[in-house]
Amino acid sequence: MQGRQFDPAAISDQGIDEVARQGERVLAWLETAQDDLDQIVGAGETGPDQVKATVDVNGRVLDIVYGPRSTRMDSRELAEETLAAVHVACEDAQRQAHELMREALPGYDPVEANEQFQRLLTDWN
Repeated sequence: MQGRQFDPAAISDQGIDEVARQGERVLAWLETAQDDLDQIVGAGETGPDQVKATVDVNGRVLDIVYGPRSTRMDSRELAEETLAAVHVACEDAQRQAHELMREALPGYDPVEANEQFQRLLTDWN
């Protein structure tokens, strides 16, 4: 599928101003919200009694717990289950961070903002 061509001339002053205001709001919030963000712990598991993982808001692994069922897995399966649990935990931490942003910045949706940015990059290339 071919994207539209990025046309810098099509960007309005109003659009630039809105993006700038939104960016300023996000930066101001980030300066005050670091403690709240640091409290986020994402959790993920692959199944009952298998692999559980916790990560911080930056995706750093805090803990991995292997349940009784994990002892029956071969090393490859155990590695895959561990990565899957970490992936789910990272998604959970990201979801929590997005919720904090939505609460603090009414009208701002970090998921939509990221999608718009990705479309802009795609169109530009």
